[in-house]
Amino acid sequence: MKSTDAKHPVAEKIPTELKKHNDVRIDNYFWMRLSDDQKLAPIKDEQTQKVVAYLEAENEYYENVTGYTKTFQEELFHEMKSRIKEDDSSVPIKSNGYFYSTRFEIGSQYPIYSRKKETLEAEEEILFNVNEMAKDFDYYQLGGLNVSEDNKLIVFATDTVSRRQYFLRIKNLETGEIYKDIIDNTTGGSVWANDNKTIFYTKKDPKTLRSEKIFRHVLGTPTSEDVEVYHEKDETFGTYVTKSKSKDYIIIGSYSTLSNEAQYLDANNPTGKFTMLQERVADLEYNVSHYKDHFYIMTNKDNATNFKLMKTPISQTTKENWVDVIPHREETLLEDFSIYKEYLVLEERTNGLNRIRIKRWDETEDYYLPFGEETYSVGVYGDDEFDTEIIRYSYNSFTTPSSVIDFNMADKSKEIKKEQEVLGGKFNKENYRSERVWATARDGKKVAISMVYHKDTKLNKDTPLMQYAYGSYGHTISDSFSTTRLSLLDRGFVFALTHIRGSQYLGREWYEDGKMLNKKNTFTDFIDCSKYLIDNNYTSAKHLYAMGGSAGGLLMGAIINMKPELYNGIIAAVPFVDVISTMLDDSIPLTTGEYDEWGNPNDKTYYDYIKSYSPYDQVEAKEYPNMLVTTGYHDSQVQYWEPAKWVAKLRELKTDANLLMLHTNMEAGHGGASGRFEALKETAKDYTFFLALENKVDIENSKI
Repeated sequence: MKSTDAKHPVAEKIPTELKKHNDVRIDNYFWMRLSDDQKLAPIKDEQTQKVVAYLEAENEYYENVTGYTKTFQEELFHEMKSRIKEDDSSVPIKSNGYFYSTRFEIGSQYPIYSRKKETLEAEEEILFNVNEMAKDFDYYQLGGLNVSEDNKLIVFATDTVSRRQYFLRIKNLETGEIYKDIIDNTTGGSVWANDNKTIFYTKKDPKTLRSEKIFRHVLGTPTSEDVEVYHEKDETFGTYVTKSKSKDYIIIGSYSTLSNEAQYLDANNPTGKFTMLQERVADLEYNVSHYKDHFYIMTNKDNATNFKLMKTPISQTTKENWVDVIPHREETLLEDFSIYKEYLVLEERTNGLNRIRIKRWDETEDYYLPFGEETYSVGVYGDDEFDTEIIRYSYNSFTTPSSVIDFNMADKSKEIKKEQEVLGGKFNKENYRSERVWATARDGKKVAISMVYHKDTKLNKDTPLMQYAYGSYGHTISDSFSTTRLSLLDRGFVFALTHIRGSQYLGREWYEDGKMLNKKNTFTDFIDCSKYLIDNNYTSAKHLYAMGGSAGGLLMGAIINMKPELYNGIIAAVPFVDVISTMLDDSIPLTTGEYDEWGNPNDKTYYDYIKSYSPYDQVEAKEYPNMLVTTGYHDSQVQYWEPAKWVAKLRELKTDANLLMLHTNMEAGHGGASGRFEALKETAKDYTFFLALENKVDIENSKI
């Protein structure tokens, strides 16, 4: 990237002493933290003005440094946009006598939701045109669509700030009237009772945003009279409400990282009392589904590390009555299950690859769907229908665009309902190669690396390679197709997805070995994969780049403190980097529910361990790679001040002349921009950062 005469901002240093366990930390940038009230106040106080001025100065610096790439960014955006079918639509999903679908129109940022009664030839009924709803907002998110059992009413949720605090409203689908009932500060989800007039919903704590209370609302009554039916008082737990696929039960769930609890209620009796299925027990995880006279339970009971499926009679639901349906297997992780009238469908993962298993209840058949590629992603979805022989699943890989497939479990036939179109006339899957290799971590564990690149790319020390990972919460990132990624691959980049510990790629133990007091395995796995890629001539430190977001941004912060010399450039998106301070502050959203992931630093053992890797606390005077850090001003999951403080401290201490830029989206939160094209523009900015460092931004002839 070109040098610039622009001067970077220098944040004022105002020392704040933070003391815990007789350890004193001096935070020079603690002043950057604002409350929600300060951020949203119509008149900004002095501190808010100061913080906003700093963030805007950083944005201006970013614009000045990258100004020469603006034409390229715009053309890259149009290149990525040109691959997308703008007037696209989803495959209709059948539910309770209607076919529901989502579609986009050419030039539109947001979707249109519609349905057709009984047949796809019926007249289209528009439920919501989000483009009209969003036109007066900088950010707009519609979600939580939930139709009553008589198909006449729909609950919908909106967020116009990007803090994932949703307003619930109800629309009459016969008259088009939107009722005056407005329920604020919810998760966005809701459940209809079978009387078609009662809904259950989840309220958040207005400060911490913890999902803490379940309420019951009856149409036509003031929301102020809504009845609180459950309060989750344990601050390390959250709660939610859902409905069984059978439509017979309303279920309240409570959850933490390592424990679950469920209560159930006859959906025909919404004013009744919920019955406890199984009280919470430390380290007992379970979730529940209903079929005939039993509840089916996916659980880790009896040390089933990789989970198993059990069942229990509705009349006797406590854990001593649970019996195995699918036993625990050491080599296979049970990820999910779906119940149909004649079939049980299991989603499993073995040796890193996910599989779909189909088993008849009468035990006459038990088989797996075949998939031929070395790396791929597959998953069941849209399974609202119960009495059907058809399951719908999506399939894609690094080189294969996504397909939506209906599979007949009875005769084993399949119908491809939709194949993702890659427009622009240039894409041919035969032009790309994917492979999976295994790096050896420092403790001897084998870590998978999935890679994709253009067939004409020569793999050597001069090859640019972008290494990506997440590595927390047991979340496994699948080897999936991306139309935007083609813009990197077509310019000679290799994309490498590293399946480090902290995910569940190799089963539940892979997760357990990358959390709490084992968290550093996540970081060292990533570094050891980087070394493998360099040592095996896929790239070199001069051409190796890394990217991660949220907890993956924590990963980025850790690796540049531990081995900065391995990377030429880093993008840390909405990075969780001030781990100690955040985990000590239980007023911050998500903190108390995170103790089972990171540890509770009120315990000195965890305090010392977290501090030893916390990126903000471990910044020191040395050389760091080129860096782009992104955040959202309204982010409720990783507050903007974490990356802002981190950048300020890096500026203060780093000894190199490499780029360090912070870009804050002042209208968005954790997920970035809400419109589909605005999100593409953010991706174009990210890719331009890497391409410019590789001198692949042709300014003189900026026609891509």
